[in-house]
Amino acid sequence: MLWPFNHFRKPRLAPPGTIEAIYGMIVTQAREPIFYRDLGVPDTVNGRFDLLLLHLWLLLRRLRTVVQGGAELSQALFDRFCEDMDDNLREMGVGDQSVPKRMRAFGEAFYGRVQAYDQAIEAGTEALAQAVCKNILNGSGLDQARRLAGYAAAADADLGQAGDSALLQGSFKFRAPLRKDETS
Repeated sequence: MLWPFNHFRKPRLAPPGTIEAIYGMIVTQAREPIFYRDLGVPDTVNGRFDLLLLHLWLLLRRLRTVVQGGAELSQALFDRFCEDMDDNLREMGVGDQSVPKRMRAFGEAFYGRVQAYDQAIEAGTEALAQAVCKNILNGSGLDQARRLAGYAAAADADLGQAGDSALLQGSFKFRAPLRKDETS
């Protein structure tokens, strides 16, 4: 006999594959070569991690405003991010004993940057540029940080214009990164 409701199974909050599709969009956007080539993001493990966090933050920030399903999708995306970080650590050969400590460091980095970016975006693009400069560009390249902050502010505005259902279904797109000769 099949039970109509399983108390031990997590409820499905999105169509199958939606979390993977959305997380894939975040990763794909964070890997755009222009960020590394023209906007000064270091093409290193840390640089890629920080750019991934920036894009994850942008989407999670917007999902906070989605009343029906936003919190659940945010949690699922954060969980997927943690799985991805765990998988990457193991692929890089980090031992089982060290993974929890590294994951704790990832969590601290995530929450620290979310707090810094939330405060900065409310204070304006220059404050966001300072936060980006510190967290992504290792404290140098303020002009590049301003362009990256301009991109982030514009992407935030774009996500603000996307409908809730588009966000929940993963049918939105991140804006194209700015080229070296563009401003915002």
